[in-house]
Amino acid sequence: MPRRPHRQPLAELGWTFLTNHAHVIILLATEPDLRIRDIAERVGITERAVQRIIADLVADGFVTAFREGRRNRYRVHTQRHLRHPIEAHRTIADLVALGR
Repeated sequence: MPRRPHRQPLAELGWTFLTNHAHVIILLATEPDLRIRDIAERVGITERAVQRIIADLVADGFVTAFREGRRNRYRVHTQRHLRHPIEAHRTIADLVALGR
């Protein structure tokens, strides 16, 4: 995921248009071997929050996690549709395209 075009610290941004779940899934789709620590830093949340989000995404079938050596790797199921009725006609692939 490209860095923010401006240099405003995450803590100063206030609200954003996408949820932390969306941020995490975009990162996992573009960099499937990112460490939880790196995801937390980029999204601006705690490592524990990232773990909970990944657990949600795995439980609902949006992501598969597997071990590769000593690290986790993630496969995002981009054909799945978004959950909210307003955007249910869109897929995870559409969401990931926003992050590119």
